[in-house]
Amino acid sequence: MPSYPGISSAAFRHPLDIQAEQALRSLPGFDLIARKFVEFVYERPQLVYLMGNSIQVGPRQYSTIYQIFRECVRDLDISGEPGLFISQDAQVNSYALGQENPYIVVNTGLLDLLNESELRTVLAHELGHIKCGHSILIQMAIWAMSAVSVIGELTFGLGNFVSQALIYAFFEWRRKAELSADRAALLVMDDLNSVMSSMMKLSGGSNKYAHECSLTEFIEQSEKYQALDDDGLNQVYKFLLYNGGQGMMLSHPFPVERLHYLRKWAVSEEYQEIKRGNYQRSPVGSVDVTPAKSDNEVEKLRREIERLQEEINKVKK
Repeated sequence: MPSYPGISSAAFRHPLDIQAEQALRSLPGFDLIARKFVEFVYERPQLVYLMGNSIQVGPRQYSTIYQIFRECVRDLDISGEPGLFISQDAQVNSYALGQENPYIVVNTGLLDLLNESELRTVLAHELGHIKCGHSILIQMAIWAMSAVSVIGELTFGLGNFVSQALIYAFFEWRRKAELSADRAALLVMDDLNSVMSSMMKLSGGSNKYAHECSLTEFIEQSEKYQALDDDGLNQVYKFLLYNGGQGMMLSHPFPVERLHYLRKWAVSEEYQEIKRGNYQRSPVGSVDVTPAKSDNEVEKLRREIERLQEEINKVKK
């Protein structure tokens, strides 16, 4: 597998991901959400839960998976090995969260469905989220959506500041962030078919009938899906489906759409240049998963938290 020493996430982040994040951060209410998140949400309880209710992967625990994971960490040049946990859950899913102590959770349902190459693809994808700094924003988005309805009063009217536009922006960014993580997976795998195969299985894969699934047919399905845009009404339907048309907003693009974007990038000059070793590098070599804060920023944040706590104490009286 290829490795990319010193690579910066800027070398492969999808422009739609960057644009969507900029749009999200510019909306009224985002700064408030960020401040509240720092005050009310901590990583430690979540890590305690995982330590107590899942299996932490290591040299003597899921050793094969651990070796694959370490190779992916090396290939993406991530400084500071994130945690990896296996959770007993039949749902085919995995996710990356955390900032100071980033971690990845893989459900047993996903382990049982994917082969070793496809599992490597998933681990590289989740590490791509960490490399790009997505994990803290993903966690913030999850919290913001629940905080608006659950603890609005305790956060003195959070719901009054969080507009529907901000919620839409969070979901739009989350979907676009997947495109960057898919690119990270392709860089690690250097095999488009393996990445596309994992997408097909996540769409509707079955171990029992795997021999009856065709990647060629799935690619053709992706092309047909793109052709639906020739009808303007279908574009409206797609927008509605992504944004609550079936009762919930979608956090991921449809797999056939992700496949379309990735196939285009796989034949691009940008991808070929990265493979040749010509890519943007981090100023300090490896990208640390823990962003540094200046002393002034930390002190400013501490004062802001103290002020917010005083407000909460007044409300409780």
